[in-house]
Order: sequence, then C-alpha cells, then structure tokens
Amino acid sequence: MPPTDPEGHGPVRFGPPLPEDGLPVLPELSAVLAAAADRPGSEPVGGGPALLDAARGYWDRRGLTTGPDRVAAAPGAPALLLALTAALGGDVLVPRPCAAWWAPYARLLGRPVFHVPTPAECGGVPDPYALLETVRRVRAEGGDPRLLVLSVADDPTATVAPPELLHETVEAAVGEGLHLVSDETWRDTLHDPHATVLLSPAEMLPDQVTLVTDLAGALLPTGWPAAVARFPAGEANGAGLHARVLDILTALGARVAAPVAAAATYALGEPEPVTARMGAAVRLHARVAAAAHTTVVTAGALARPPQAGRHLYVDLDPLRPALGAHGVGDAQELEDFLTARLGMPAPGGHRFGDDLQALRVRLSTGPLLAGGTHEERAEFLDAPSALELPHAHHGLALLESVFDDLRDDAQGRESPR
Repeated sequence: MPPTDPEGHGPVRFGPPLPEDGLPVLPELSAVLAAAADRPGSEPVGGGPALLDAARGYWDRRGLTTGPDRVAAAPGAPALLLALTAALGGDVLVPRPCAAWWAPYARLLGRPVFHVPTPAECGGVPDPYALLETVRRVRAEGGDPRLLVLSVADDPTATVAPPELLHETVEAAVGEGLHLVSDETWRDTLHDPHATVLLSPAEMLPDQVTLVTDLAGALLPTGWPAAVARFPAGEANGAGLHARVLDILTALGARVAAPVAAAATYALGEPEPVTARMGAAVRLHARVAAAAHTTVVTAGALARPPQAGRHLYVDLDPLRPALGAHGVGDAQELEDFLTARLGMPAPGGHRFGDDLQALRVRLSTGPLLAGGTHEERAEFLDAPSALELPHAHHGLALLESVFDDLRDDAQGRESPR
C-alpha cells in the first residue's frame, strides 16, 4: 500500500480542535451570555476594561501579579498566537508532539517551524539538550530562531512537566535569546492537584515569558471563543510586544463578541458556580481518562498516564501487525480506522507534529460522554459512579471492545501455527 498523503486529508482544514467536555453549559454562564445577547457590538481590540480586569485577577490569584497594560484578549488562543508570532518575527521552535494549532499559524506567516524532541517523562516541553542542539543547527543553516512555544500542562500528551525539567529548558531557551510563549490552556485541569506540581515559566522568568490561555480549556464551552494573554513584566520586552500584538489584532479584526466577553468576564472572576463546575468536570474527566488509559495499555498499546486535560495520547506501534491486517500503516490510516470504529474523532499523531509513520493518536474523553439528553449528561457531574451510567458505560465499553479486538488479533498473529 502506498504511503498516505496527509495533504489530501487537509492538515490545516481538518486539524483537531480543543477537546470538548461533553457536558451541558453551566446554567449561570448561560444566563450571563443571554443577558448580554442584546449587545450587538464587540469588545475593543485587545478586550474591554472589565474583561481585562477579570483576567488580571485570574492571574493574581495564581501568584502572577499583572499590570493593567500587560493583558490582552482575543476570540481564541489561535488569534493571539498568530499575532505573537508575527510580532516577534524569526523562526519558531515547538516540542514534538505539540498542540495541533501551533504550527499552522507560523507556516501561514511563512515562518519555518522546528520540532524539538521531548523527554521520556512528559510532553509539552522540549528536552533542554535537544533544544540547544536544534538552535545551534538552525543557526548554522542560516536560520533565525526567536520563539519557543511550550505547554506545562500539555495537549496532546495530557502530561505535566516536572518543575526541574521546565527550569532547565527555560534557562536554555533564554540563554539562547528565545522568547517563550507558554500555552496554559489546561493549567486548571490537573487530575490530582495535590500530587502534581504545576509551575508556570512566568513564575521563573517573568520578564521573558508571555502566557496564553484559551478559556475553552476549563472555563467556557469550546464554541464560545475567548482567550487572554499576559505579557512580560519588564518594560523592554512587555510594552513593545503588547503594542505590536494589538496592532496585529486590529488588522485581523480579532475582537471578542460582547456576549462572549460578558461570559468570559464572569468565568474569569471564578465565582462559586464556576469553580464548583470546573472541579466536578475535572474529576469526571480524570476518571474517564484513567479508565481509557487502563483500556489501551491492557490491550498492549503505550500511553503515559494522563495528568491534565480531557485527552490522552496513545502509541499503537506494539499493535502494528494487527493494525496492518486492517490496512493501517501510518497515522492517517490509524486516524481513519479508529474514527470509524469508535464513532468519535481520533486525530493521528501527524496532526501534532509527530512522524506520519508513527502509529500515535489522541483520544479525547468528552466524546466518551456524548449522547443522551441535556439532563442525562448533567447526571455525570453528581453521580458517585458516573462511569456506570449508560452513556459513559457505552463509550468506554466500545473503546474496550475495539482495543481488545486489536490485542486479540496481535496475539493471534504471534501464536505459532
């Protein structure tokens, strides 16, 4: 079978969005949006005063004091990353794998993107020695690396980078003159916050790091586009970059719709209904992710235990012979195969910068909760045995069936005849 052509599957057009949570919208959040629905306009470019004050309060509560001229809002994190990439110039470095939406924006600007290997223990943050070697090689070939994008709580791998590794990588990057953009979309979705230490790069080097948070990670539905950025504290790096980003957002017409801004302002304030829902949703998705992880590793696949987010990243190379019998030999074919078998999106690792020939896939927990009425899906949040409810049980049972069949096929092919 000839190698799959990923271009024919739309590497940008069909790139996977952020994983959805499969849950009803929080009623208090719907009420705020509905109350602002008669506001026909949009926020000023970069966000209005109330939204920006709420964003500053959000970061202040996390120990990241933020000045009034160091915050911007946009209709989704992609618009912010596009503006930052355009403002900073130069070549872009990202970990391999990385969030599917990072690299396309640099390429649309004509900027080379270089993937740097991650260490064995986590994704989202490049190995510091591999980073230094990549920078050296790019410069030797005439390149101009200026920007490193990373994520401590990672999409797609669902891992959290240990602080000591993060510190080494951040020091290496800054030592080479790179500006850091930290995507912290999933920072509020730690599955076990008491056992997992999450440290932001901005806590280490506040003058060298820009933070980007898409509120669809924990605070808003994925269809309500809103994201905020926190710029470096230092006058030299922060003020000029903030101004350039606002210019680019203006040129793009990237404004947050007024009703969505009202909902974002409310959510960023973290009132009790929002924090209660966020906590319940994280606990639910942690249970689903743990069950899915057990299923895939029991079948013989490889996956790091998920620590954050609504997804896990699975390497099916140990099951390659069984998949080959189904005509699956690369990540695009794996994506097509699992999407059809599971009835849910299963983007291949090539969407995240991994090699096309590697049999890797991101599985999201939200679709495993899909189906049923609004009221039935709301039951997941309060049920003591949520995974035993019909819709969750069906999704996980289907996942187990598909992976058990692959395991059985693999064992059958290995058995002597």
